[in-house]
Amino acid sequence: MGGHMKDRPDPRSRAPLSNAPSGGQPRGLPRAPRPVAAPDRTLHMIGNAHLDPVWLWPWQEGYQEARATFWSAIHRMDEYPDFVFTCDQVVLLSWVEESDPELFARIRERVAEGRWVNVGGWWVEPDCNMPSGESFARQGLYGQRYLKEKFGVTATVGMNVDPFGHNAMLPAILRGQGMDSYCFLRPGPHESELPGTMFWWESRDGSRVLAYRIPFEYCSPPGEVAGQTEKALGQLDRSLGDLMIFYGVGNHGGGPTRANIESIHRYDRMGTFGELTMSSPRRYFDEVAKRLGEKGLAELPVWREDLQHHAAGCYSSHSGIKQWQRRAQAALLSAERWAAVAGHDAREELGRAWKQVLFNQFHDVLPGSAIEPAYDDARDQLGEAVAISKRIITRAHNVIARDIGIPQEDGTQPVVVFNPHPWPVTTRVEMQYGLAPAGVRVVDADGRDVPCQRTQSVATTDDKGRGATVFQAELPALGYRLYRLRQGETPYTSGLTASEHHIENDVLRLEIDPETGWLAALLDKRTGVDLVAGAAGEHTQICEDPTDTWGHRVVSYDWPGEAMTTTRVVLRESGPLRARIRVEREWGRSTMAEEFILGVGDDAVEVRVELDWREQAHLMKLRFPVALESPVATYEIPFGHLTRPIDGAEEPAQSWVDLSGAGAGLAVVNNAKHGYDVSPPSPGRGHSIGITAVRSPVHAWHDPRLLDPDGFYSYQDQGVQRFTYLLVPHAGDWRAAGLTRRAALLGSPVRAMLESFHDGPLPAARGYLADGAGQVMVTAVKLHEDAPRDLVVRAVETTGRSGVATLDIPLARIRLTADFGPGQIRTFRIPLDDPLSAVETDLVELSVRKGACTVEAW
Repeated sequence: MGGHMKDRPDPRSRAPLSNAPSGGQPRGLPRAPRPVAAPDRTLHMIGNAHLDPVWLWPWQEGYQEARATFWSAIHRMDEYPDFVFTCDQVVLLSWVEESDPELFARIRERVAEGRWVNVGGWWVEPDCNMPSGESFARQGLYGQRYLKEKFGVTATVGMNVDPFGHNAMLPAILRGQGMDSYCFLRPGPHESELPGTMFWWESRDGSRVLAYRIPFEYCSPPGEVAGQTEKALGQLDRSLGDLMIFYGVGNHGGGPTRANIESIHRYDRMGTFGELTMSSPRRYFDEVAKRLGEKGLAELPVWREDLQHHAAGCYSSHSGIKQWQRRAQAALLSAERWAAVAGHDAREELGRAWKQVLFNQFHDVLPGSAIEPAYDDARDQLGEAVAISKRIITRAHNVIARDIGIPQEDGTQPVVVFNPHPWPVTTRVEMQYGLAPAGVRVVDADGRDVPCQRTQSVATTDDKGRGATVFQAELPALGYRLYRLRQGETPYTSGLTASEHHIENDVLRLEIDPETGWLAALLDKRTGVDLVAGAAGEHTQICEDPTDTWGHRVVSYDWPGEAMTTTRVVLRESGPLRARIRVEREWGRSTMAEEFILGVGDDAVEVRVELDWREQAHLMKLRFPVALESPVATYEIPFGHLTRPIDGAEEPAQSWVDLSGAGAGLAVVNNAKHGYDVSPPSPGRGHSIGITAVRSPVHAWHDPRLLDPDGFYSYQDQGVQRFTYLLVPHAGDWRAAGLTRRAALLGSPVRAMLESFHDGPLPAARGYLADGAGQVMVTAVKLHEDAPRDLVVRAVETTGRSGVATLDIPLARIRLTADFGPGQIRTFRIPLDDPLSAVETDLVELSVRKGACTVEAW
């Protein structure tokens, strides 16, 4: 047990733990015998220094504290030969390496000795609910590879002691990164019904880790450890026998003190709590496995859900950081794909950008619980990641576009539209243009007219040649298509109809109630079901919010509230391609505009929101009343989904929530929010989906501290924010609606660029990789971290059902076929110089498994 994996096991393996040397053997100190009356147990004392690199201080302060804390740990090792230090959060090691080479060399010596034990394997301890699945993959990719490069060994124990909840796909991710066990603190015993201190935590695909809930706290006061130990024992499952107790000054770093260590020695001699030994999580898990044996391990309880809830307000605190993160993650995934397609080795640039994104997923940054100045840094760092991504994308697109054969045609403007998604996409493209006072029409490469209409330009000038068009683009998977703008508009007709209060196409009909500003009808003509007719309840729900920044002790934000007043409903756009109704509302000093957009052939309603929020210590839910009997609620989580009770609880999710029943359903997909609920009927209201659109607590306010009524405070989310959501009616359950792909397209739109005329070897349209648009979805296309001529393709089964996936990869001239279990994540390494030798690799791109897929030439 312990150590890094040389050969990748089946990701669904239930084999308990690995077989490398353990860290943390006591050495050197003679011990007096303990009294015979001492409890017959061993307490593994885990010396650590949880360090928040950002929280009530900026990251620059965390940077210095990492150096001070790590020197303290090294000095304690010099003083106490049996002292063992456990370290997670790889970013701290990287900071010390660049700022204090002498200290880093001392750490390397202690790692080799086995007394400095690196665990966690991730860049930081992130929020474990809101980052995307690919972000969790990159936490381990950059964290584990750093540990391997600098220390020769990766972490085998996952550790996230401080985050506020843990999504249900983490066991699969951890196993894919070479970790077989997991230490966490929250939710505590008062917050959940977990089966005990130690249990198997299992993902949908069958991947398991041995999970240990840390009792009481992960850090301690600087004095003796008796109080820490007593409180921990009060929460532990005594049936386990030997147990782990964490100690050391934390949060702002510090680590174990002399008083801590001296008291451990003293109480060990006294036998007060049994045997107390300086240890590490790796050693503890190994010894438990040896003591219990295979039979005992197999009899441990199994938990197959997420680990919730703690601090539910964090899913909605600070709207800005949530939206910046979503934008940066999408930009980086797109940049990776286009760099791979164009053959650009952008690994160094991408690594720098990813580390900015991963750092700002830290569990006091992304949840919105840090001090206000920390978000100036987060904005700048995430902006850097987006800027790097845009440069990579722009360069790749220009390299591709220069090779497209585009014949000269006077009076036209070539436009190349790029699709970053590994499946065909039909979407509308908004395009600004110049030098066309009579407007433009859009044609494809063969001169066929493409549905389009004039729309409002982003420029407000007297230049009569400036304008904007929106047109329908049909794009190949992870590829491009050439279009042209020609001067002069061509009449285009369709079956789309619109008035001030309704829009209708061949699939959907929506009607707006002029009094409430919300839908009076949303008819799905395919099923004949009106998803909202007769569904009682307001769309907006505003109430006072006395809870702190974290939302401690909150179980639901589905509180009684007031609706915004509708002030105007106007048909802003009505054309043959799309129509748009604008609804304006106000409450207090705040305003909100929602624009309902429906186009030809659309099977979902797009709603663009502009919210100008000016309320303090208030929150607003956007509610979506649904007319369904006995529905089931499903939430998207990283790399997967969960069904949850319909009880109004505030829940974390990725981009979508669905409510389905009796052969029909409605999903809400959004590009910026993470706090949701699904509420049961109550007087005057039926079932509804809720999104916490905005909360405005005081920055970094943590109860039980009370606010001074005469004090001066800064409140979150004051000002304008913009986001978009989709209303997706569907037949059957959520699987029929392609929600994960819709969310990906909403978060990462296609890109159109103006181009010139030139010869070239490339055709007018081309795709480079396609996943078949079925239940298995490609989530990453990138270059291998060690080999720029090797392609890495990752895919995940999205429906919770077994299946076979075929990936067409013209980029590598192969077709790859593989079996997928329910919710399984699989990653393939494809040498571009020998693509038929493709193999499966792990999430860290360090080990391979041959014969895991079938490969044939394209």
